[in-house]
Formats: sequence, structure tokens, C-alpha cells
Amino acid sequence: MPVSANTTTLSTTARVARSASIVLVVAVASVILGGATSFAQGGFLGPLAPFANSSSGWTLLTALVVWSARRGAGLSGLLGAVSFIALIEGYILTSHLRGIVDSETFFLVAAVVVGPFVGVAASWLHRKGRRAALGIGLLSGIGIGDAANGLATLVPYTGWFYWALIGVIAIALLVVVLGRQVREPLDRVLGILVTLLVAGAFVGAFFILNGSSV
Repeated sequence: MPVSANTTTLSTTARVARSASIVLVVAVASVILGGATSFAQGGFLGPLAPFANSSSGWTLLTALVVWSARRGAGLSGLLGAVSFIALIEGYILTSHLRGIVDSETFFLVAAVVVGPFVGVAASWLHRKGRRAALGIGLLSGIGIGDAANGLATLVPYTGWFYWALIGVIAIALLVVVLGRQVREPLDRVLGILVTLLVAGAFVGAFFILNGSSV
């Protein structure tokens, strides 16, 4: 029996409504998590305090939220941007309520540019083969790059522990995903190359930013 136009329309409407509800849930969860990072930045995390206001920390939270949603790459790209932006806005709003003025312009720009890639990468961690390699390569590259930048420039202000830990976690995740979800040697090499390229680009970008702010 042919599918009627009304049935097709209802099906499309249901999919759109379901996607919209997922976007809303991700946005609300991210605002709450972002607000929590404002309190965490106060220092009660001890040596882990840099997590609350770092590229690797917000990338990790965004990836976890999108990964938990278990959506396809297309919607996950949108969720990545929404989550990253909502995290930062939650942080800014909570900080203002606590009497701390903070705009986080750099991270908001990064959220718009990098957020979709983080979302797609997180969704690909549910896959196997090349997509898993590319996904973990991007995420691990951000973690390793942030660790390298932190160890090189921020240790006098924050200590070394968090930066060393996030670097170890990023490497461990790379090893686990490439070992369990990627079988082809060339795909594993691709994952490693993407990790190195992203980490290098990350360090280079912060080097340029730090140089321009001197």
C-alpha cells in the first residue's frame, strides 16, 4: 500500500519534533554543566581546578553530552555547537550571578567554529574503522594540544597536575579506541596523524594568541 502524503508529513514532523527535543535537552544540560564549572573554578577541585575553564575541559564535557545523545553525524554537529555555546553561556551567567564579570569571547568564537567538529567526532566514537579513528584523533588532539600548552605556559599559575593528567587521558583514549574499534593499520596511522596535526595546530594557535597579547 502506498504511503500517503499525510503519513509522510506526520513522520517528518515527528522526526523534527524529536530532534528539537534532543537539542533542547542538550542545551539545558550544558547550561547546567557550564554553571557548575563556574563554581568549580573557585578552587575546591584543587589541582584539577584548570578543568573548569580550559579548552580540554569544555571539549570533554561537550563530547560526553553529544556522545550520550547517540545521534547521527548531522544532528551531532549541531548538538556540538549548541552544547559548547550553552556550556560557556551557563558559565558566564553563573559567574555574573556570583559577581564575577567574564565574557569568554574567545571560547564563544571557538564554540561556533570547533563545536560542530567536536559533535561529529563524538558521534563517530559509536562507529568503527576510519570514522572512529578520525573522531578520536580530533578529540585526543585537542586534549594533547591543551596539555602541551598548559605545561609550557600555565604551570606557574595553575600547577602541572591537570595538564599532565588530561594529556595522559587523551593518549589513553586514543590507544583504547584505535585498539578496540579500528582494525585497519592504515586507519590507525590516520588516527595518530590527525591527533598530531590537531595538537600541533592547537599549540600553534595559542602561541600566536599569546604572542599577540604580549
